[in-house]
Parts: sequence; C-alpha cells; structure tokens
Amino acid sequence: MNILYLVFGEEQENHIQTYFSICSFLSQMSETDRIYVLTDAPKYYERVASRVNIVEVSKGLLDEWEGPKRFWGRVKIKAIEYICSIHPKEVVVYLDADTFLYANINLLKADLAHSMLHQYEGKLSVMKSKSEKLLWKQVGGMSFGGIVIQPEHCIWNTGVMVLPAEKGYDIVKMALLICDSMLQANVTKKLIEKISISVAISEFGEAKSSNFCIGHYCDNKLEWNEIIRKFVVESFLGNRSLEEDIVLIQDWDFAKLAIQKRVPLAQIRLKKFIERIFPAKIIQQIKKK
Repeated sequence: MNILYLVFGEEQENHIQTYFSICSFLSQMSETDRIYVLTDAPKYYERVASRVNIVEVSKGLLDEWEGPKRFWGRVKIKAIEYICSIHPKEVVVYLDADTFLYANINLLKADLAHSMLHQYEGKLSVMKSKSEKLLWKQVGGMSFGGIVIQPEHCIWNTGVMVLPAEKGYDIVKMALLICDSMLQANVTKKLIEKISISVAISEFGEAKSSNFCIGHYCDNKLEWNEIIRKFVVESFLGNRSLEEDIVLIQDWDFAKLAIQKRVPLAQIRLKKFIERIFPAKIIQQIKKK
C-alpha cells in the first residue's frame, strides 16, 4: 500500500497536520507499506525522512501539473498519477493533510479491492448549493473525456482516496481526461476535481466510504488544529523522538473531538460584524532602531 500526501507552501499548519497524520499511520504500517510526501518544502519533514519518501517538487513541475488553465485541482490528480506510475499494480491511498488513521489498519486492508472516498455528498443533479447547481447546469448531459455526465452521477468528498491495485492507474487517467475536458470547456473550476474523480471512480465500480477507519476533520479544523499544534509544540519542547510521538498517537482518544461541526452562518456573520464595528486597537509597539 502506497500512501500519498501532497503539501505545498509555507503554511506551517498544513505541515503540522501532515506530521500528525503520518504518525497515525506509521504506528500500524507493515514493511511493504510506503508513505510519500510530495512537497516544495522538504525542510519540514526531516524528522520523518528515515521512514517516509520525501519527493521535492520543483516550481517547473508544479506549473506543468497545473496545466495551461492554472488549476490547482489538476496538481492533485497528476500527483496521484505519478505514484500510480511508480507502483502501477499496487494500492494507492491519497490523503489530505487534515486526516488520521483511528482504527485498525487491517480493516482498511481487508477491503482494498474496492475504491474508497471519504464521504458521499449526493447526486449532482439534485444537489442544492449554488456551486453544485451551476456545475450541473454546465455539465449535465454533456460528454467530458468520453463520459456523459448523467443524473445518477454523484459527488464525493475526495480528501481521502483509495485506489485498487488493478484499477488505480486507469481511474486516475480517466479523471485527468475528464478534468482537462471540463477545463477546456471553461466549466467553473470550483468542483471540477471532485466531479472528475467521483465520476472516474464510478466508471470502474461502486465506491465505498473510508470514514470507518480514516478520520477527515475538514469541517472542524479550528479545534483539531489547536490540539495538534499543542502536540507538536510539546514534542519539540520536550525533545521527544519520532517513535515517542508515534506511540502517543497510537493511544490517542480520537473520539474526544468532533471531526464534523457546522457553525451557523449567523454566528460567522455576527463575529465579522462585531470585529468590523469594534476593531482591536494597537496600544504599544516596539519601535525599530
């Protein structure tokens, strides 16, 4: 099994999340399992370098993967294609940084004949948000990459992807064709990566959810980032080793925090309103010499 993380930029929060996620998997991996981190910031992964394959991605390659339409979602598909090309007959698992393994990895390995995605979101043709309605209007009944987008086609959250050994490379090639065809047709970019991968996977069989063993806290990052940041700071200040961190995460109580939380829009708007009406004032500041 080959696990892939794709982490770019200097935003340290993303690299801290990745470190925590890597540790959750290292505690249960076998000798035949591998982890890859594709990044333009390898300096953040020196601690795990002895256990993880760190692949530095140049700006030139990143630009190539983005393609002429400069689409970040295409980078994700190309990165998965890259790992599938190295291990064409092996399982490839793509993970967003804000994920972790919380159950026995053998539960995941027992069902690797099926494609998996994080979570089912719904049939595109009946989804309610403005972005989803616009996407259906633009692609419904149209052919992209040789596939006609039907009312039955669904969208999944693609923060976790498990691609089977015998199908992975073909799935990702099809996803790339659909993605590029939609970009060429000037489809709104926001959901192209999601629909391209979701449709491609559905063409090779039924997808399953991976959330029975892999947590994805994309809808509660604020709280998870706080405890993960605390974990990493304590590791640094306490001079803990990688192995000690792995053991701590192995015994982690993942049920303490929700991985999905919905904050009412009224709360968000009220906070922004109050901050605008009553902005913080600088009282004192160190003057440059």
